[in-house]
Amino acid sequence: MAAPAAGRLLADFGAEVIKVEPPEGDHLRTWGASAPDGTSWWFKSHNRGKQFVCLDLHKPEDAAAARALALECDVVLENFRPGRLAEWGLGYQDLAATNPDIVYVSISGYGQDGPYADRPGFGHIAESMSGLRYITGFSDRPPVRVGLSIGDEIAGLYAAIGTLMALRVRDSGGGGDHVDVSLVESLFSLTEALLPEYVHTGKVTERFGNRYQRAAPSNTYGTKDGLFVSVAANSEPIFRRLCKLMDNPALSQDERFATNQARVDNVDALDHLVQEWLNGLTLQDALMRLASAGVPAGPVYSIAQITADPHFIARQTFGTVPDETGTEIATLGLTPRLLRHPGRLTHAARATGRDQAGIMPSSRATKKDERA
Repeated sequence: MAAPAAGRLLADFGAEVIKVEPPEGDHLRTWGASAPDGTSWWFKSHNRGKQFVCLDLHKPEDAAAARALALECDVVLENFRPGRLAEWGLGYQDLAATNPDIVYVSISGYGQDGPYADRPGFGHIAESMSGLRYITGFSDRPPVRVGLSIGDEIAGLYAAIGTLMALRVRDSGGGGDHVDVSLVESLFSLTEALLPEYVHTGKVTERFGNRYQRAAPSNTYGTKDGLFVSVAANSEPIFRRLCKLMDNPALSQDERFATNQARVDNVDALDHLVQEWLNGLTLQDALMRLASAGVPAGPVYSIAQITADPHFIARQTFGTVPDETGTEIATLGLTPRLLRHPGRLTHAARATGRDQAGIMPSSRATKKDERA
């Protein structure tokens, strides 16, 4: 999932992205609910905007064709275990020897070197080893998965960023580069205070549920109608506004809550007071009051609620792209937004090998010979 995520982002903003699949197709084509043609709706969306060729790299002639294609490209983006593509003559050193300006981006579980480099790695494992899963969930329950393949998606973002960095240097005359993205390191980079607090104080951050452990109040609370609202009133001015909204302005001067650290130390008592107040309000009433008071808050949404929300609709947070049958496939909107050079949604993922003719160097050479 990681390399396709990076490729999708680059394709959204104008890159010509060629996806190389084996004859049986990318296995993600069968993951999740399928469209009538047998390809998953997710695959159609996740691989939008790309062109598709089919090569069996176990065959010398197809490996040679892949090499010829790679050498015509600015960037090679790959998601194999370290060293696997080199076995087919498609490693960074192989290609850079002919084209030193090539940008070669490798995504793997653990990176291109180190004791674990040869191990297979997936986002599920990266969540666990990066420390992310250890701190996710409630203290009296086992660690839980984030709920989506966050390791792959974050690694895809780092791969896209690394691609752009390397291209910038190359275009300034610095030559190509090998960008090394690890799923584990991508997630470890998100872990905020875990490392410095452990090294300098010995503190091991534990699971804490929906609370933010370093500022309060910041939690998810129930409402009168059985729904949930997240509230983040963890700066001094915002906390004072929340106290006033709760008809308890003196609460902000209570020594238990007068500073952020005091609120963190007494978070159980503070959360109890906030929850008591919200017990008397419906979700919509709570959201209206919190917004009018300038207190950051938001509902805990399902995908059904996201697609119905007027703000998401106005921001074009989701859209559609046509597949080869003309069916409009639901897809995520463009992120980020560029004012002067906006990206665009073009088409859904296509059939395996659909764009072979005209893309492969051998195909173009054959056509040229035929014309001659």
